[in-house]
Amino acid sequence: MEMNRSSGADFILLGFSSRPQLEHIISVVVVFIFYIVSLVGNTTNILVSYLDTQLHTPMYFFLSNLSFVDLCYATSIVPQMLVNLWGPKKSITYGGCVLQFFFALDLGATECLLLAVMVYDHYAAVCQPLHYTVIMHPVLCQKMVLSSWLGDVRDQDPGLSL
Repeated sequence: MEMNRSSGADFILLGFSSRPQLEHIISVVVVFIFYIVSLVGNTTNILVSYLDTQLHTPMYFFLSNLSFVDLCYATSIVPQMLVNLWGPKKSITYGGCVLQFFFALDLGATECLLLAVMVYDHYAAVCQPLHYTVIMHPVLCQKMVLSSWLGDVRDQDPGLSL
């Protein structure tokens, strides 16, 4: 019985379509332009939230962190994809694939946890408006963001319970 084995340590990437001449057009128009728009938009969001003192609220603090996660997520995937689409060698090593997969999963989980933190922030703002500034104090906001980045979903602060 013959077994299917791979002797190389690289994965061969086939690209977007069966027409390789379209890959450069697709990658420039779609991937590169959207990547640049994502970088500019998220960087602008972070800078405006940091520079404008009226936006130093929990909502914009969480939104800035979400923008930073999006920057990291896009940067962990798109450059390697563009190299594979534009370069002659359309492959990725096993280690590179595992590393990219790890960052994609880790940053995706961080984004989900940050969205959950933002939901709690909105809940406190809508359902407890008079207690909002007491509930969402800066130290708690920083702990919640740090917990999202570290993936620690344990309740570290008794004031965090709903």
